[in-house]
Amino acid sequence: MEKVVIALGSNLGNRLQTLQKAGDFLSSLSEKPVKKASIWESEPVGGAKFRFYNTVAEIATTLPPSELLGQLKEFEQQCGREQNPERWGPRILDLDIIRFGSLLVQTENLIIPHPEYKSRLFVLLPMEEINRSWCDPVTHTPISDLIDQAPGIEIEKTAFAW
Repeated sequence: MEKVVIALGSNLGNRLQTLQKAGDFLSSLSEKPVKKASIWESEPVGGAKFRFYNTVAEIATTLPPSELLGQLKEFEQQCGREQNPERWGPRILDLDIIRFGSLLVQTENLIIPHPEYKSRLFVLLPMEEINRSWCDPVTHTPISDLIDQAPGIEIEKTAFAW
């Protein structure tokens, strides 16, 4: 069984309800209770026009990475996400595998750790909430240093529960 960190984001529709539904879905995949970070609201990045709700969850699974990715993408589509959305564009739901145990993966469809997580405060800040001692598996950089090095964005923690 592996501990897997998944980043969640939504900036279309009822963002809170979408994240709550995704939390229920992740609970159905996890062999242990899901660790959930706070929900953060951040400015849009790239072509997105609306503010995002972002968070991170840690699940425990026996699924292999490719199968987990397939289930996450299928759930995104069930929630109404377009199959080939604009890169960094608006989306009902985005689920990204950030970490999968100690595995390093580089395939055509999946890279772990996620190649852009270190530049995303909307991933790093929630990750720090669920694991303050986390270090990058490649560079061994502590999460506090990754947060200090990440580009600044407008972001704030919400009081919403999911």
